[in-house]
Amino acid sequence: MSKSRIIVSLDYSDPDLAYRQLRRLPPDHCRVKVGKELFTSAGPALVRKIIGAGYDVFLDLKFHDIPNTVARACEAAAALGVWMLNVHVAGGREMLRYARKAIDEAPHKPLLIGVTVLTSITAEDLKETGVRAGTDTQVLRLTRLCREAGLDGVVCSAHEVSVIRRAVGADFCLVTPGIRPAGTAANDQKRTMTPGAAIAAGSDYLVIGRPILQAPDPLEALLAIEQEIAMVRRRAAPSRPAGGRR
Repeated sequence: MSKSRIIVSLDYSDPDLAYRQLRRLPPDHCRVKVGKELFTSAGPALVRKIIGAGYDVFLDLKFHDIPNTVARACEAAAALGVWMLNVHVAGGREMLRYARKAIDEAPHKPLLIGVTVLTSITAEDLKETGVRAGTDTQVLRLTRLCREAGLDGVVCSAHEVSVIRRAVGADFCLVTPGIRPAGTAANDQKRTMTPGAAIAAGSDYLVIGRPILQAPDPLEALLAIEQEIAMVRRRAAPSRPAGGRR
């Protein structure tokens, strides 16, 4: 199993292209996120192929449905052999507990994390859906719900990491998308942070797609981010282990 803190997001609809791009990156230097776009076009066969090539897979499907349906979906995802999967915390406490129970009873037990507030969402966006507490407050509320339901961690913006870390401690896994190395475009992400700053704030794993895969040399871009993370961790005293199971 990789020890990398970098999760490369395979945001493609063409499974052949996605796999070719991925194979430019060694599995001991990254993990892989398969999301809705790629999974819808390629299905579980590609997930198995990626795992078979030695990569740890984060299956990012954000399950959100009635408790029993989500439990069965988590059971099926665990059977694929994925390293991590997620559910949407907005599904509520009972749904989270059903998901936790399904993973606990599975022969293979991936990390189970919750999606709090998407990194594309602002406080104004939340207000339009009836949530007036602000992003930090809402993220913290949903994170505590995850913790109480026994999940291993949450997906959150790096801007909420320090608040969450103070509230839940060091043994809770924080996965942060919206990571953009200095000088790269934010694209459709609104709450971004550099890799080094995110790790310094307390992130465990960084989800990065376009800044690596669309770079002239993806491996060089990956290794540069790896070096930036290593530099930050060397400066940290004492070094904090990644949250959740490895």
